[in-house]
Amino acid sequence: MHEKILIVDFGSQVTQLIARRVREEGVYCEIVPFQKAAEAFAAMQPRGVILSGGPASVLDQNAPLAPTAIYTAGVPVLGICYGEQAMAQQLGGRVEGGHHREFGRAEVEVVADSPIFEGVWRKGEKYPVWMSHGDRVTELPRGFRVLGVSPNAPVAAIGDDERRFYAVQFHLEVVHTPHGAAILRNFVRRIAGCHGDWTMRAFKEEAIEKIRAQVGKERVICGLSGGVDSSVAAVLIHEAIGDQLTCVFVDHGLLRLGEAERVVALFRGAYNIPLVHVKAEDLFLKELEGVEDPEIKRKIIGRLFIDVFEEEAKKLGGAAFLAQGTLYPDVIESVSFTGGPSVTIKSHHNVGGLPERMNMTLVEPLRELFKDEVRALGRELTLPDVFVGRHPFPGPGLAIRCPGVITKEKLDILRLADEIYIEEIRRAGLYDDIWQAFAVLLPVKTVGVMGDGRTYDFVVALRAVTSTDGMTADFFPFDMAFLGHAATRIVNEVRGVNRVVYDVTSKPPGTIEWE
Repeated sequence: MHEKILIVDFGSQVTQLIARRVREEGVYCEIVPFQKAAEAFAAMQPRGVILSGGPASVLDQNAPLAPTAIYTAGVPVLGICYGEQAMAQQLGGRVEGGHHREFGRAEVEVVADSPIFEGVWRKGEKYPVWMSHGDRVTELPRGFRVLGVSPNAPVAAIGDDERRFYAVQFHLEVVHTPHGAAILRNFVRRIAGCHGDWTMRAFKEEAIEKIRAQVGKERVICGLSGGVDSSVAAVLIHEAIGDQLTCVFVDHGLLRLGEAERVVALFRGAYNIPLVHVKAEDLFLKELEGVEDPEIKRKIIGRLFIDVFEEEAKKLGGAAFLAQGTLYPDVIESVSFTGGPSVTIKSHHNVGGLPERMNMTLVEPLRELFKDEVRALGRELTLPDVFVGRHPFPGPGLAIRCPGVITKEKLDILRLADEIYIEEIRRAGLYDDIWQAFAVLLPVKTVGVMGDGRTYDFVVALRAVTSTDGMTADFFPFDMAFLGHAATRIVNEVRGVNRVVYDVTSKPPGTIEWE
């Protein structure tokens, strides 16, 4: 029975970041859509509740609100952005629209000392924050006082110390509010009284028992991609049930250079886990022939994965369970704040759910974890750093890093360019400083001159970003000497490429997802 924090989701794009910040404090938490919050609150009996931001207005008819039981149970509550407005409206305050909107960076002046700011912010000082609101609170509920103000939000932070209710108009969870994580820590530790009993060692032991209880004596097949998630899931399940597990590694021809050999060597050699290596490049490339749309590519790849798993299960004499490296963000993303839950399987295996004809049950031992927690679990399971610390790699592989029509020739060009790029990053000692790096083969050709001849070849784009959460990102500031050297190697060593560019796109909060 771990200490728990419930996060009520009103639809913010960055609600996951609230959960990550809470988990970083060693405290277990769950995100629940507001429609299911009453049921979850009763079942979880959390130490505290956090109300997320969201795109709605509390002034709208049928605006999403928190269950009344949350305010009457005697537990601390923290409202963030829309959560502040919902709290104020529900407890007798007033929210108005039509004022100056406030999006992006702003400054909040602290006008009163408070437990929520203790040791972080001081009265009379101004601090940078990230705002995103149109409406604003104009009258406080009974028992509250103003804690902070900003130019466009005269009620930027409020608190009721007696009931332990606090709320802020800005986003604490994003890195653009530099002290936000510390304020969240105050809520979780000081105000909600959590001590932090959520550890990977405890999780590992509990997960092993859960797997054994779910599976019993039945056979399990695991869809292994070689990435961090499926690798950790496979090793964890094998530790729980041994040779009842068979891993199925589908080599779809869309992997990085030497990836298939590394996966087979690790799982057959180092871990002695039963592994079926399905060489299916011809099948996948035939189905992808002529397809340009990236979502259609994903769906084709997902469908073919399921077909392969189904066929391999039959060869094994049947398997009752299909294991997946599904993570908590995958679970959250399958449950929109306006819709209900749906059972999904990660897009590199199946984007539409597990077909009923398979007659198998999913085993998803990582579905409570974020990526950084999966890495910590991998280290607890003694997986080598080359797997645990690797950059995220999408399930559809090079299919979405080769925009336009896919051919084996283009994939081979991209594979070699990507290998040279990553090799140079490792050689420079920069790999662990970068959250994700990869090459993209652009669907254009340019005219160039190499030596005494004219060329008409592809352009390769290089991307590298830093991130603490995968939700926001900034390009990595390589020096020109590195970029020049890497580009020269790619142009000289990869036939079919005559130009290299570096992508300096950043990804602030609110932008669309990218691979």
